Amino acid sequence: MTHDDFQFEPVRGLPEELPEDEHILWQGAPNPRALAREAWGIRWVMGYFVLLAVWRIGVSSTQVSLTQSMAHGIPFVIIGGIACAIIYGIAYLQAKSTVYTLTNKRVGMRIGAALTMTLNLPYTWIGTAKLDTKPAGTGTLAFELIGETRLSYLMTWPHVRPWHINRTQPALRCIPHAAKVAEIFAEAAETRISQPQITRVEPNSGAAVAAE
Repeated sequence: MTHDDFQFEPVRGLPEELPEDEHILWQGAPNPRALAREAWGIRWVMGYFVLLAVWRIGVSSTQVSLTQSMAHGIPFVIIGGIACAIIYGIAYLQAKSTVYTLTNKRVGMRIGAALTMTLNLPYTWIGTAKLDTKPAGTGTLAFELIGETRLSYLMTWPHVRPWHINRTQPALRCIPHAAKVAEIFAEAAETRISQPQITRVEPNSGAAVAAE
């Protein structure tokens, strides 16, 4: 018997059905390896345990043979391998539970492996976007929000631009083909923002009501 934790979603990655005038342009998720490397620093963890192993071998070699001293470094390598496996497992779960969505009106982010939450970011809330690409083609597209919109850095991590804590910038983190996704976002956002804003004046009322 199969079970889908997200079967309550009317549209994959989104909390509700899309309006008739809105459609999906792109959907994706983080690359697990890139997420483990960039968000969790798996290379630094691996390097740390390698240094511990080398240090232990160097210390032991002054007292015992090289063969014995190398054996003393093996436990550090094993522990480091276990730590890296755990980190990659966490990154894998985070990547598989995440759905990033670009529509013609907004950015949608379903994030969280244990505590799932969905962010809806209309293009009119986004002031600028910054793209950080890597040689492999993966990259992070971060959004600088305007107005009074505030997000929690801890609640949305790792789906944020690193180290921007005071003014959290939500991000499509470690996505494949990041440059192409950035182009889709730029075209959609420009089209949406350039649309004229129409005001509707109610009869016998001096107040104007904004309508999209």
